[in-house]
Amino acid sequence: MDAKKLPVRPSLDQYRKQAKELLKTCKSGDSEAIQRIKRHHSQPSKAVDSRALSGKVTLADAQLAIAREHAFESWPRFAKHIEALTHEDSAVSLFELAADAVVVGDAATLKRLLRGNPALIRERSARVHRATLLHYLGANGFEDYRQKSPKNAVEIARILLSAGAEVDAVADTYGKGTTLGLVATSIHPKLAGVQIALLAALLEAGAAVDGVPGGLSPVISALHNGRGEAAEFLAERGANLDIEGAAGVGRLDLVRNFFNQDGNLKANTTKAQMESGFLWACEYGRDNVVEFLLQRGVDLGAQANTGLTGLHWAVVGGQLATIKLLVGRGAPLEAKNAYGGTALGQALWSAMNGDSGIDYIPVIDMLIAAGAKVEPDSLAWLAQQRGASSTKVRLEALLRRHGAA
Repeated sequence: MDAKKLPVRPSLDQYRKQAKELLKTCKSGDSEAIQRIKRHHSQPSKAVDSRALSGKVTLADAQLAIAREHAFESWPRFAKHIEALTHEDSAVSLFELAADAVVVGDAATLKRLLRGNPALIRERSARVHRATLLHYLGANGFEDYRQKSPKNAVEIARILLSAGAEVDAVADTYGKGTTLGLVATSIHPKLAGVQIALLAALLEAGAAVDGVPGGLSPVISALHNGRGEAAEFLAERGANLDIEGAAGVGRLDLVRNFFNQDGNLKANTTKAQMESGFLWACEYGRDNVVEFLLQRGVDLGAQANTGLTGLHWAVVGGQLATIKLLVGRGAPLEAKNAYGGTALGQALWSAMNGDSGIDYIPVIDMLIAAGAKVEPDSLAWLAQQRGASSTKVRLEALLRRHGAA
């Protein structure tokens, strides 16, 4: 969640002045000010015409924009929060200190705050997501400047759980978000090397492996967010799997069970679920599942509402064997993703913006060798990209070798 950070002791008067200044600049026709108010307008459908909006905007609109830029649903809630922060011993001030301690792994401060204020463990953020302290270990779905994972995340989790944290408490993040679901989908605990251990600690404390009723499946959510290892771990710990989940974690034995003997899908399984499962099998290199679903007639060009084909997803995952399998089966090299990029275009973009742990040069080589067209403006595009200079040098040499000018 893109949210502006508050100072330790903010001044409500300063934010009132900011709102008045925003109103003034909006009425003057300033495009940036108009966009800020449009982005957070209480009636978005009435804020489409920028020129009309600049003449009708009110101070209340500007105040709402300021509040929502800080992840509060209304100006009164924002103002109440600011007022509470002026008191060091208020529940709001103490919660904010504890949340900071959670995300940086300050165990000593967290223990001190909980010891002196046991009720903190049941408090929730005043921001729109309403997260508990335990949710902040999820590093996902709340203010972005707090989305980080300390190396001692498991220790912090045990401190909170021992203090009485509700392990399956729900926050207003991506539907009914539990801490388990947030951890399973976040990149930060993965990069910190604590994702699996943190998931294990939550499960040991009684977290529901399938999330709460009516909420999103942690396994499916993990697959959608590039967290294949987390999805596989949860599947191993007993998560319920439909064909999408089973395919994504490579459980061919389960995938087979969703088909009748005649090769058609069973009544409780949809084509959309099968196609989604095929895409995740491609991304995570589940080649036995990919082969099986191809034999069952899955469409190589299907995008299943993701905007990418199976070949695109195999490229994203850097899955050379899967790419070879798909190309050999006739996957369309020039099919476009939702952004207008072919598989080769996806590989180039991923090389500059994707997983730094994947070497995309062999992927690009393989695609070109298979007949993928090198766009004439590839080098011009590359020159505009930010990223590791060593990668750009290798990409430039490769593209020139294949005729880019």
